[in-house]
Amino acid sequence: MDEAEYLCDRIGIFVDGNFQCLGTTDELKARYGGSYMFTMTTSPENGSEVEDLVKSLSPNAKKTYHLYGTQKFELPKDEVKISDVFLTVRQAKERFPVQSWGLADTTLEDVFIKVATEAQ
Repeated sequence: MDEAEYLCDRIGIFVDGNFQCLGTTDELKARYGGSYMFTMTTSPENGSEVEDLVKSLSPNAKKTYHLYGTQKFELPKDEVKISDVFLTVRQAKERFPVQSWGLADTTLEDVFIKVATEAQ
C-alpha cells in the first residue's frame, strides 16, 4: 500500500472485477476514511474501562478489533480532538496500567478494506 501511495497519482479500486472508485490518495482517504484509529493495550480485566474511556471521547466510536487486552476503535474525526485523546490517556494511566496505546490517521489500507466490505 505504501508503494501505491507514493508512486501513483490516482488510484482505482476494483472489487470482484467491478470498478468501485477512483481518486488521489488524499481524496480517497477523505471520502472513505473520516476517522482516527485508536488502539489501547491493557490487561484484559480493564477492557470495559477502556470501552468507557473511548465512549467518553466519542459516543459514535466503533470497536473494530478486540483480542485479549488489545482493543482498536474507529473515532470519527469530526467528534475528536487529538489533544483530548492525549489528556484522556494520561488520566487513564492514573487509574489502570496501560501497556501501550496509539492514534493513527486513516491509511490507504483502511480505505481499501472499507471499500471492499461496502461493495459486498
